[in-house]
Amino acid sequence: MTCCVLIQKMLKKQYRLKNKKAFNATYRVKNSFYQDGITVFAGLLKKDENTNTRAGFVVSKKTHKRAVKRNRLKRLMREAYRLLQKSDNLGNSQNYMSLIFVGKEKALDKQFSEIQNIISTLIRRL
Repeated sequence: MTCCVLIQKMLKKQYRLKNKKAFNATYRVKNSFYQDGITVFAGLLKKDENTNTRAGFVVSKKTHKRAVKRNRLKRLMREAYRLLQKSDNLGNSQNYMSLIFVGKEKALDKQFSEIQNIISTLIRRL
């Protein structure tokens, strides 16, 4: 009996934005950019260089009623951000305490390469 283990490449825990207070604090700053169905909200600027920038990924139920579609878009955005982080192409986004990427209906049908281009463009605009 052989067992295949699928190792998922995920964003490390120290880079994830998790709790509701952190999300609300980031939204409250009202620093956002939009492109082709994805909006990025940037939180406050860092005071300490040693802290990590945390990222959150959101796709509303209003965007699509099917959880499979919503989760696919979140996975694509998360992977695009992770690859940018791995290659150190995050630029000025590392100056912020938190980032939230919000997927809209327009981004649901896009391929990974398109999502990757949109996310990298949004990060450059920060």
